Amino acid sequence: MAVCCCPPQFFAGLNWGNAEDLHGWAIPTTTDIAFSLGVLALFGSRVPLPLKIFLMALAVLDDLGAIVIIAIFYSGNLSWLSLLMALLVSVGLVTLNRMGVRRMAPYFWLGIILWVSVLKSGVHATLAGVVLGFAIPLGNAEDEHESPLKQLVHELHPWVAFAILPLFAFLNAGVALEDLNPSRLMHAVPVGIALGVFIGKPLGVMMFAWLVIRMRLATLRDSINMQQLWGVAFLCGIGFTMSLFIGSLAFQEGGVGYSRADRLGIILGSLASGVVGYLLLSRSLPKTSEPHRH
Repeated sequence: MAVCCCPPQFFAGLNWGNAEDLHGWAIPTTTDIAFSLGVLALFGSRVPLPLKIFLMALAVLDDLGAIVIIAIFYSGNLSWLSLLMALLVSVGLVTLNRMGVRRMAPYFWLGIILWVSVLKSGVHATLAGVVLGFAIPLGNAEDEHESPLKQLVHELHPWVAFAILPLFAFLNAGVALEDLNPSRLMHAVPVGIALGVFIGKPLGVMMFAWLVIRMRLATLRDSINMQQLWGVAFLCGIGFTMSLFIGSLAFQEGGVGYSRADRLGIILGSLASGVVGYLLLSRSLPKTSEPHRH
């Protein structure tokens, strides 16, 4: 998919021939849901609903893709016994869903067993969260009291938004400034990351959008113009939290995650993407809220 292919191409092109640096090829692929939607929320009701849905769907798919990449490319030696246990627990979770079990306790305990099994299997444990999320019943999506999944999201949101994400950002965004100099700032790793998120990501998004429109799989709504779509494409270049996470996995074996400027490349590339996306949207969105055409 063009969305995922373009950012790694920029990074790999600058780091080709250095096996250690190439470990970070997946860093520019992710979109930070919280920050990208946060920038879009600054415009309030001026943003057409289809544009919000497009960004949210793309960001969710990007994060799912990042989790799959982590599970496949950033995992250790596999334990087939633990993988078999994880598979059996996953079958149990699906069975609970199909039987219409709506109490959270069985999912909670099986989820813990699944997480431990995946952690011990050598596959990164983030994959367990994806499986558990798909297994919890959605129920009636219009009524959070009738939807176990929506109720769980509602209860977890304050903890994630105000505790987990800020703590994660605080612990993972550190940059060792004492070793930074012009030569290190122009190293292929931070430059490749910054170009991947700032140029590769919006190009990938727009190529994908053009492709699905040309194939008549989707249509461009009357309430959206191309400049607005470019603005959202740049917002998709904000890859702060998941990019930092992948960066720590990519370079942890050599112990270089904190001593090099890869984190600065993520931060600068994400900031540039957010600023350009905001400026494009501020010029292309209506100055006042209008009734959205569907």
